[in-house]
Amino acid sequence: AREVPVYFVDNTRYFDRDGIYMYPDDAERFIFFCRAALEGMRHLDWQPDIIHCHDWQTALVPNWLKTVYAGDAFLSAAASVYTIHSLGFRGIFGRRVLEIAGINEYEFDAAADAADSGQMVDFMARGIAYADVISTVSPTYAREILTPQYGEHMDALLRRRRDRLFGILNGLDVDAYNPATDPHISRNYDIETLDRRIENKAALQQYAGLTIDPRAPLFAAVSRLIASKGFDLIEPILELLFEHLNAQFVVLGTGDQHYHRFFLELAARHPGRLAAFLTFNASLERRIHAGADIFLMPSRFEPCGLGQMIAMRYGAIPLVHAVGGLADTVRDYDPLTDVGTGFAFHRYDAMALYTTMVRAVETYRHPDIWRRLQERCMQQDFSWQASAREYVALYERARSFRAAATAGE
Repeated sequence: AREVPVYFVDNTRYFDRDGIYMYPDDAERFIFFCRAALEGMRHLDWQPDIIHCHDWQTALVPNWLKTVYAGDAFLSAAASVYTIHSLGFRGIFGRRVLEIAGINEYEFDAAADAADSGQMVDFMARGIAYADVISTVSPTYAREILTPQYGEHMDALLRRRRDRLFGILNGLDVDAYNPATDPHISRNYDIETLDRRIENKAALQQYAGLTIDPRAPLFAAVSRLIASKGFDLIEPILELLFEHLNAQFVVLGTGDQHYHRFFLELAARHPGRLAAFLTFNASLERRIHAGADIFLMPSRFEPCGLGQMIAMRYGAIPLVHAVGGLADTVRDYDPLTDVGTGFAFHRYDAMALYTTMVRAVETYRHPDIWRRLQERCMQQDFSWQASAREYVALYERARSFRAAATAGE
């Protein structure tokens, strides 16, 4: 394989900190990072064909290329690709940052987005407005963000640039996430030795303090414990799983204290049924994927999601809200045709989630059907191969757009 050189930008004033984001000077920090990257290319005499930017932290680069660097012989021909991982984090700051960024003298169509007007600057809006092409992390999310429901007040700007907007699924590192070789799980297995998987379920039940019962359907969630990840739906119906479905539940993650208290109190009321690990533990995450029967991702919105892909890789059946990347990767199981790779619901409410959980448990009660469902899940290819080919095509498209624009200037 060809080696890829990686250059790091270091500055103790801006980056020698415990965290990455959420500092009062974030705008200045990432302005510095982006300008250092651009000027670093010149210093290295490495002229780029494509500059691929991600989220608000690098969103001013396309803006600079069309303004500050418009007449720069070294950088002006570079095409920009701007990827949106989530519209929920846009980078909105006071207008003083325009002076820091050196773009206060350039006009920007404030009508493109209400946030980038008056006294506020919206970094993401500028990335979207100036990039040669825009991508996001799933085809369905690319369509969703054109609507007011999912567009986070950016839908008008995105619709204006919809001919430059593309959705490409994230890939999964299938070597790192491989139940046949994973050192974190109790018993390795693959699609040919799927019978061994039950040992991981028993080990997870024992570790979590759940009743060791191979017949009990074991639900799991590995997530931030916040409402938008679907915990506002899980909260009112979780006890029904224990009372009516003879099910178990294990949750791993941190988040709102409200949900921390909820899970701890419920675990005390239902010993042997519910285990809550209010932390992040990468090894336990692997054991959950290898031991759970049904993996929950009922997110209100989900640009891509990797949890459902990892779950399928390990033979845990995903149960999802059919939005964003979840809709692109999980096909709802149809018992009439015996086709599907999971369970999906479309109406975002608690009873829609619960009835889908009932469907999953009813299917789980039929071992032959469940085994075929597991095998289909494990056969899905979520490697980077297909996504990489799509990105190559996207880069070529960006270069064509940039070349056409340069020829017309």
